Amino acid sequence: MRIAIGCDHRGIALKRFVIDLLAKLGHSYEDLGTYDDNPVDYPDIARKVATGVAKGNFDRGILICSTGIGMCMSANKVKGIRAALCHDVFTATRARLHNDANVLCLGAEVVSQEVAREVVTVFLNTEFEGGRHIKRLDKIRALEC
Repeated sequence: MRIAIGCDHRGIALKRFVIDLLAKLGHSYEDLGTYDDNPVDYPDIARKVATGVAKGNFDRGILICSTGIGMCMSANKVKGIRAALCHDVFTATRARLHNDANVLCLGAEVVSQEVAREVVTVFLNTEFEGGRHIKRLDKIRALEC
């Protein structure tokens, strides 16, 4: 799977951890910033990752900021993106099974590395369930107009 990953200055350490995990899991990735702890505006990074996923250049995206909230709000403004803020395995599983989420948002000051490992792994390995959830996704797409 090809993953776009990005973070703001508050998510650098967790992003590095997740990049190592992606490599261990055998996924390719592109790091779209930021690369150091100099302050940046999270919407700029979210746009890069979300646009890459929406255009089909990447299968999924991962965004990290201090809480994950700002990244999630920003990514969801991009047509075709269903970003989910996940703090545990349950929310990551449901985001994929029921919502076909294509961008995972994490809070670097909310989840530990161990929880992030579990959440990322589940998010990347869980397939969309389809069925009764398709009509709901169609309704979400209709909201994008």
